[in-house]
Amino acid sequence: MTKKLDMTVLSTLPDTIATPAFDRSTLSAGILHIGVGNFHRAHQAVYLNRLFERGEGLDWAIVGAGLMPYDRAMRDRLHPQDWLTTVVELDPGGLSAQVCASMIDFVDVDPPALIDRLCQPDIRIVSLTITEGGYFVDPTTGGFDVSHPEILADLENPEKPSTVFGVLYAALARRRATQMAPFTVMSCDNLPENGLMARQAVVGYARAVSAKQADWIEENVAFPSGMVDCITPATGERERALIRETFDIEDAAPVVCEPFRQWVLEDNFPSGRPALEKVGVEFVSDVAPYELMKLRILNGGHAAIAYVGALRGHHFVHEAMTDPLIRAYLNKLESEEILPTVPEIPGVSFQTYLATVMDRFSNAAVGDTISRLCLDGSNRQPKFILPVILDRLDNSLNITGLALETALWCRYCLGSDEAGREILLEDENADSLKAWAKSAFSDSTATVWPELFGPLATNTVFLAEFEKAADKLQRLGVTDTLADYVSGP
Repeated sequence: MTKKLDMTVLSTLPDTIATPAFDRSTLSAGILHIGVGNFHRAHQAVYLNRLFERGEGLDWAIVGAGLMPYDRAMRDRLHPQDWLTTVVELDPGGLSAQVCASMIDFVDVDPPALIDRLCQPDIRIVSLTITEGGYFVDPTTGGFDVSHPEILADLENPEKPSTVFGVLYAALARRRATQMAPFTVMSCDNLPENGLMARQAVVGYARAVSAKQADWIEENVAFPSGMVDCITPATGERERALIRETFDIEDAAPVVCEPFRQWVLEDNFPSGRPALEKVGVEFVSDVAPYELMKLRILNGGHAAIAYVGALRGHHFVHEAMTDPLIRAYLNKLESEEILPTVPEIPGVSFQTYLATVMDRFSNAAVGDTISRLCLDGSNRQPKFILPVILDRLDNSLNITGLALETALWCRYCLGSDEAGREILLEDENADSLKAWAKSAFSDSTATVWPELFGPLATNTVFLAEFEKAADKLQRLGVTDTLADYVSGP
């Protein structure tokens, strides 16, 4: 019989579900997390749950929080089940489920209530998953966008803010006024130098209010950077039905994720931290090399298989990975051109990391789609592929495979796959990309889009390699071009 998840049913759940091996009444708050989405509950919350099961760090339990309508919806779903979450790992060898109990409360979705809770001394870390776009970055300067309408509204009424950074500023200012130690701000969003981005936003907001407060924050508040990784699909009725039918649990907000997770953190927590190194978190002095490893090998790998996967008619990522040509292309591109651009990390084998990445891409249980990987190429390629090309050119290294990847993306932008089926180009620059693709695959000399390619737009070596790859795709087609690359030197 299906049971609605809450604290009262934990002892009656079947042995197929791991339940907390600790008494939750012994937990007390230490971390307030803003943005209680699926990734947080599959990642940070699971690591803390593991620590509590060791009987350690019991004063670092999570208090959930948020400011957006979806935060209120999440709170409404989790409240009746005592903040518990069923986490199902999509292991191709068989699904496994656990009830995660590391969250013990969720603040009312109300800025004054959140500020009050942030000013309690038990909160020593404030963690964030507010999405990559939630840091108010000025697209022109890369700095904090103090002119954003939401920020301007907060600055006009700083006592009643509605943005995360307005709230954090108000809480830090109050803690300073009462001589309470500041909390550490820990971004868990999937973006490079996330700690620096959080620092830029908090200090940038503060400077628009008070230079003295901004200086104090710069000198006294820690913003550790971290690299986070765990593929976590969205939860819909399919996932809720999976949990209900497989594990006999009625969970209003379950999470499904891959069995792999990684967390590398800069060890900069002046107000203390849980001993997460005991449950697999890596604490380092500099996260940047790990970020670059992931950015180039994992995200670059996703970018590499996305467009060739679509052009060869694949729907799922794992299907593309069973295509011998695509798998061989990815392995050669990564091994010969991408891995050599990642600075050495003591004790880390990039070939082993690549093998793990390819296994993760091959996980059919995750059900990741090629169309998702193809989204927003004009934003992703400049982050994941073009910097690698520039690095190799700066060192006079060949870029045959990377130029082919760029040409495959361009071929994708024509809007049809190799069999002539229509491709929907989902990109804010779709019209410009289509125009670029038509130009590149015409009889004229192939060119690139200057605003997107930056210095590569005038690099004669890159342009020659790109033109060669585009010409080969036009003459031979995708399959024969790939086969030629894979069998080449």
